Amino acid sequence: MKHYVHLKSLNTFSIDVFAKHVVTAHNECALLRFWKKAYNKRTPVLILGGGSNILFLENYIGTILLNRIKGIFITENKMAWRLHVGAGEKWHELVTYTINKNIPGLENLAYIPGYVGAAPIQNIGAYGVELSQICEYVDVIDLYNEKKIRFFRAECNFQYRDSIFKNCLKKYAIVSVGLKLNKKWKPVLSYHELTHLNKDSITPRQVFNFINIIRQKKLPDPILVGNAGSFFKNPIVDTNIARYLFQIYPNMPYYSQKNGKIKLSAGWLIERCQLKGYMFGEAAIHPKQSLVLINRRKIATGTEIAALALFIYNQVADKFNIYLQPEVRLIGNYGEINPKKLFT
Repeated sequence: MKHYVHLKSLNTFSIDVFAKHVVTAHNECALLRFWKKAYNKRTPVLILGGGSNILFLENYIGTILLNRIKGIFITENKMAWRLHVGAGEKWHELVTYTINKNIPGLENLAYIPGYVGAAPIQNIGAYGVELSQICEYVDVIDLYNEKKIRFFRAECNFQYRDSIFKNCLKKYAIVSVGLKLNKKWKPVLSYHELTHLNKDSITPRQVFNFINIIRQKKLPDPILVGNAGSFFKNPIVDTNIARYLFQIYPNMPYYSQKNGKIKLSAGWLIERCQLKGYMFGEAAIHPKQSLVLINRRKIATGTEIAALALFIYNQVADKFNIYLQPEVRLIGNYGEINPKKLFT
């Protein structure tokens, strides 16, 4: 497309689409200036980090605004370390940095792609730890009145892969995140792949290294194979639904939730539909991890990936009467598309 900017390298699915403009903000003033310029021209703006949790379904007619506000500032007292981190820092590099500084607490969240600014939106989590457990605050700019606002943890409405920011992406731009890491470190080894580790002798670096190895073994490298990690959320169901399913599938993995509900494994449900490795055009389900959809040779379209996701959704719904919800954000010509328009 003439005068349009290629986006293939700016999304980990490697979808070959274009945007009208791409600009990069290295500070809050630049971010606000770029956003206002596009807004005044009445063109849509998509603020993007690493593009690791999105699926472009078509070309984007507006401006892609890359948030690259950097900085890691650490203070401490006898009880905890406090980190103030710019939204444009890469998440895994932050985790590595803290481990190298002998600051534990982020090791279970190692090897998660993307940038720090995206972490609160999805309330990222892995291996028994969620961002909400360590997040103290999130700083945002209200793009319409240009005010900077600090949302403390209780105000963020963190839930499983959800937060207040997920529904306010057009209003707020996240510019920094505050984390609190307690000095009384206890390893979190509740996840089934970690339970064999010795909690009395394990170190934060060993947990960090172990999780890196696990994730590298089962998750494809987006540099080689286009993907956005887990495509669907793990479904959370009432206990009566879970009990019914356990009678039929006694070996079904599950995770009890604090609210009394039960989290099931979306990957397991997909596998039981005999879909592991299933291919749809150039899109496919990863042969090692059923929750990951891949752009096999980096030539699949976004609509191919979406069609495969819809097929999975219908297969799981037919077999289990459970309706998977995408974790990945769907982006159309003008911005984010409500997944209910596709997955119903």
